[in-house]
Amino acid sequence: MYIRCTQADHQNQQIIGFCIDSACTNQKPYCHLCLPSHIQHNNKLTSEELLSGWIQERILAAQDIQKNVQECKIALDRLINFLFLYNNFNIQQLTELGLSKIDQLIKGFSQIGDCEEKLFKQLKQSIEQTKSFVNEIIKKIKNQPNIKQNDNIQIPQSYHLSILEPNSNPFTFDLTKQQSIKQVQWCIAIAFNKDQSIVIAGCNNEIKVFQHIQGNLNLIQIFSEHTKDVYTLNFMKNTNDFVSGSEDCSIIIWKVTGNDQWKCQQKLFGHSNKIFSLLLSNTDDLIISGSDTIKFWRKQDQWLFQQTIIDHTDVVYSLSLNEEQNKLISCSFDLLILVIELQKLDKKWSVTQKIYVDQRGFRLCLINDNQFTFQLYCKEQMYVYVLDSNTNQYRKTKEIAVKFGSIYDNCLFPQQYQKQKCLLVNKNGKHVNLMKKLQNGDFIVQQSIEFDNCIIFGQLSDDGQYLITWDDGSKEIQIRKYREL
Repeated sequence: MYIRCTQADHQNQQIIGFCIDSACTNQKPYCHLCLPSHIQHNNKLTSEELLSGWIQERILAAQDIQKNVQECKIALDRLINFLFLYNNFNIQQLTELGLSKIDQLIKGFSQIGDCEEKLFKQLKQSIEQTKSFVNEIIKKIKNQPNIKQNDNIQIPQSYHLSILEPNSNPFTFDLTKQQSIKQVQWCIAIAFNKDQSIVIAGCNNEIKVFQHIQGNLNLIQIFSEHTKDVYTLNFMKNTNDFVSGSEDCSIIIWKVTGNDQWKCQQKLFGHSNKIFSLLLSNTDDLIISGSDTIKFWRKQDQWLFQQTIIDHTDVVYSLSLNEEQNKLISCSFDLLILVIELQKLDKKWSVTQKIYVDQRGFRLCLINDNQFTFQLYCKEQMYVYVLDSNTNQYRKTKEIAVKFGSIYDNCLFPQQYQKQKCLLVNKNGKHVNLMKKLQNGDFIVQQSIEFDNCIIFGQLSDDGQYLITWDDGSKEIQIRKYREL
């Protein structure tokens, strides 16, 4: 960059930096001769190389403000939706409640008036100040010439008014420390069975089986069939059989034998690399495994190899299957997302779309047939893709702010979406972001659990009631329980 200073007697000097002190009235771009006028706040001077990062920080600050406003809106939406239940309330209903409940009802409604009196004046003043600030900022920034727009930037949609999906009240997950158990070995894969009564954990090459009762874990069995670390664990949907995938490139099907005991039923070989991702169909007759390729295994009298997808050029880190079990998406470190669909005629899986992304990512999740999410690697943004009804192709429509807090990340701990609670679990760096899906397709972070580092693994139970994790900071298996606010 070479820009000349326009100050009197400075016109032969090159601009060397920028003043970012909002209170400074002097020219923001400065040369050597301008420095004395900025001496009182030299800690507010930045270089050309750091200016772009500073601007990005301001954008994130505005997004944080927007998020807080949105959370306030969600709280009010919840209140209004609840109050509408009493919209046509009559005296007959009142007499049926009894004095104690009538007393509590009136106390609750009377607090709305107190809230309006105490908070509305402050809120109204803050809103007016915010609008004034925003108008002033836009006035100074807009219509600047020679700024080349980035066509890939997606304008956030979350300014639109929205209400919550049904059955999606604000929530939190509470940790009961007394129920945590020490686990020194890395616990890379963890899974609940269908009724949350059993937990399995991959601890290095071992698989530990626990009985789970209301957050308490009791060890009942240990297996050592794998020769290297266990990366994936998945319970069958209709039985307590489960499947494990390992760094040793093998898949093992484990059969329950009664009295909460399991044995190795069959081993599957075919991958030449670690098993990073694995899915089971709802009917328990299909295994989809992600490694150097994507392989499909079909159950007949025993499990048999069926098909391979070879379109990825790097290992497959994440897989997600839709409810109808006929659409699969995958991501790899090769900057490619695949959309793979089951063909009705020949019952073969084929790639129907290749999405080339601008940044790598470890995690993705099909929310429904028309929408999926994709978490960028080492970034505080999550992409949202929506199916275009005209082209029948997915395209990126939104970028959602999420917490990260680390300098690197690991590829395990898949994204999960719990439909009934509209809850997306999205591990990202040091944070496990628990996100709520809104009716307009937006996602907001309802709770972000921060750990000591990014070495975190875990799973949400199928009913969304329990979140189980292991992290390298605490070296504990921890269970958190869902609670509506």
